[in-house]
Amino acid sequence: MTSGQPLNQAKAELFRTLGHPVRIRVLELLQDGPKPVREILADLAIESSSLSQQLAVLRRAGLVTSSREGTAVVYTLGTPDVVNLLHSSRRILAAAQDVRAAG
Repeated sequence: MTSGQPLNQAKAELFRTLGHPVRIRVLELLQDGPKPVREILADLAIESSSLSQQLAVLRRAGLVTSSREGTAVVYTLGTPDVVNLLHSSRRILAAAQDVRAAG
């Protein structure tokens, strides 16, 4: 969160960052631990330049970090709280679906 930025504005920025299916999928893939770019790319079936752009957005937001292992670039979740957020979003979506089905 940027110093002096209102919390609601910071949250809105976080949710904008999460507002892309590729970024969500990258975070889901990293739930199980660090992964090299080549593994992430193989799972997503997108151009490497597109993945690079999405990873940069996640890095700037602090949701992922990167490191080098030999020639490979490896990505890791920036905080374990991302896993909680992904799990919470799944529960929210399931509850919302139940409400829609009952209504």
